[in-house]
Amino acid sequence: MNKKIEVLEKTLGYKFKNEKLIIEALTHKSHKQPYDNERLEFLGDAVLDLIVGEYLFNKFPNSDEGKLSKIRASLVNEDSFDKLARSINLGEYIYLSNAEENNGGREKSSLLSNAFEAIIGAIYLESGLKKAQETAILIIEKNHKEISLDSLFRDFKTTLQELTQARFGQIPDYKVIASRGPDHKKEFEVAVIIEEKEYARAIGKSKKIAQQEAAKEAVFMLKKEK
Repeated sequence: MNKKIEVLEKTLGYKFKNEKLIIEALTHKSHKQPYDNERLEFLGDAVLDLIVGEYLFNKFPNSDEGKLSKIRASLVNEDSFDKLARSINLGEYIYLSNAEENNGGREKSSLLSNAFEAIIGAIYLESGLKKAQETAILIIEKNHKEISLDSLFRDFKTTLQELTQARFGQIPDYKVIASRGPDHKKEFEVAVIIEEKEYARAIGKSKKIAQQEAAKEAVFMLKKEK
């Protein structure tokens, strides 16, 4: 067994009996092999949908279908799987072409998310739903200390708008101060302006994320001023 893969298995808490299966799960189509991880990704996507659905069904016995669907949607998506993949350093293990590697492939959200789904699909295929569930839920719980509708859907931009309308009779303005880095790894710096005064700045991998983080800081500042 490849020593590098053994490190990943230790992180996952799962040892593959079939080495070919884990290699397939880690192989991007750019690597030009007779196999790649797209079929396992397809399977893993469906498996994760079921795993998270059952997990939430049991965790929130009093929540209705609408709330459960919203929480699941916040956990079963590219951004969430990208975060989970990064938490286990999955980018280090993926087999890529040199061109894709030079293009920042190991940092691409879509590529990391797909590889995470493929890994779960491979575990399911080899050892069944229970083992896939144990692995996935362990990683999810490590990365989401609090899983609830409030924690996953805390919209700080809305909160800030309500605060500023009540206090100043106007809504905040978001200004992009700078954008840095190559296209595949861009970062945006955003400032929140209220009554021509800058209240907070934040950096995120999209304007939306940066705005939310800046709004979060501004909410904190305004509540302190009260």
